[in-house]
Amino acid sequence: MVKLSVNIGKLRLQNPVLTASGTFGYGSEFAGFLDLDRLGGFCTKGISIKPRAGNPSPRIVETASGMLNSIGLENCGSEHFLNEIMPKIAGYRCAIIVNLYASSEDDFVELAGILSREPRIDAFEMNLSCPNVKEGGSAFGANPKLIEKLTRAVKSATTKPLIVKLSPNVTDIRETALAAEAGGADAVSLINTLIGTAVNREKRTFILGNKIGGLSGPAIKPVALRMVWQVAQTVKIPVIGIGGIMSFEDVLDFLIVGATAVQIGAANFVNPSVAGECADALERYLTERGEDIDSLIGSIR
Repeated sequence: MVKLSVNIGKLRLQNPVLTASGTFGYGSEFAGFLDLDRLGGFCTKGISIKPRAGNPSPRIVETASGMLNSIGLENCGSEHFLNEIMPKIAGYRCAIIVNLYASSEDDFVELAGILSREPRIDAFEMNLSCPNVKEGGSAFGANPKLIEKLTRAVKSATTKPLIVKLSPNVTDIRETALAAEAGGADAVSLINTLIGTAVNREKRTFILGNKIGGLSGPAIKPVALRMVWQVAQTVKIPVIGIGGIMSFEDVLDFLIVGATAVQIGAANFVNPSVAGECADALERYLTERGEDIDSLIGSIR
């Protein structure tokens, strides 16, 4: 058997193929399309302390080579998640990574403490694209000092591995990655969506109810691939690559430039079986070449 397993801090993934938060529901919604236990794991949609209604509709619009979304982190809240959702997904053998959403340091710390009581949660991924209400509404992810401080605070509230999800909407993503590492992050994941918008030229209005949204899909892959390569050269902790991964070949590209694992996002809306197909194809690829995953990761010349 070819070696496929990778480590994210103390979390061992059976293979490096994950699904991205916000594109895979709470996991069980996709159980009819693929065997979830073939994945390295899945990331739940963002969970906040209290339920959130999200942004006004329309929330999604297709664009050239991608999509814009402005869901607004609608979710069921931590209590419902623990009592109603976790029992439905706890039986899966793959890793369960819960995405954390909050708008202040205190809320992030409280949320990590609440969810840490659930033993089946294997790791947290902290969403830093949300506005920090105590800092005038600017996103956490744009300020390296805030990232380091917040990461250290959340790490102190949990013993579970912590992944910090980085925004590409910054001057130099290497600075924010280094800040997350300095704060004690076990890994960084990148990139989150690029900010964009779309207009209805007949009505001369914005299409999205929130006017702006996050761009994902194959249009952003070159940007994501460049940033993952840069960050993998900069930090010592694992990098999880995200952005425009639509196929097994895209998975290879991210691993070659230095990603330890990948997350598949927008492609789940096109082909809900894609993550399982990529995991299977990766195993075949390495087996045929007599390689293992370690010889592939960071093999760019």
